[in-house]
Order: sequence, then structure tokens, then C-alpha cells
Amino acid sequence: MERWITRSVALLCAAGGLGLFWAFGAFTAIPVRDGRLLAMSGIELQLAGIPLVAGGLVAWGALHLFALADREPAPGAYRLLRLVYFGALLAAAVAGAVWSTGRVLAS
Repeated sequence: MERWITRSVALLCAAGGLGLFWAFGAFTAIPVRDGRLLAMSGIELQLAGIPLVAGGLVAWGALHLFALADREPAPGAYRLLRLVYFGALLAAAVAGAVWSTGRVLAS
């Protein structure tokens, strides 16, 4: 029972990390498209940096919780979960960038 509670909390944290990485992708898509990634304003840096840092911390916390629940009884499943979650984080950032770019090009 204890492991399922830990896994449930880890899933909530993982979902939050995915949302933050989506926001990172959404806020960095336009500066990347315009070729001014290294010349972003202070506000744009905050809009991109806060979701990136917070998302990284939340993702680390989620993986730590998954490790508490699953690393010892199922190490292979935990390794697979880490790979899948990192892939999902990248996919969330790409999805945010695609969404943001689509909204700008549609207007």
C-alpha cells in the first residue's frame, strides 16, 4: 500500500514536470524561430528560465519518489521508467513549441 501512495504522489509530480516543460517549450519557440535565443529580453529569459528550472526540480523530485517506490524491488522497470519519462519531458517541450508556433503563425 505504501508503494502505491508513493507512486501516486510521484505521478502527480511527474505530471507537473511535464506541464512545466511544455511551458518552457511554448515560451522559447518564438525566440528560437526568430533567431534571437541569445538576445532575449529579461522578461523572456524569466518566462523561459523559470519553467525550465522548476520543471527540472519537479522532474528530479518525481524520479526520486519513483526510486523510493520502485528502485529496489524492480530495478529494470525503474530504468525503463526514467528513459520513458525523459522522453516524455522532451516531447512535452516540443509540443509546447509546436503549439506556440502554430498560434503565432495562425494570427
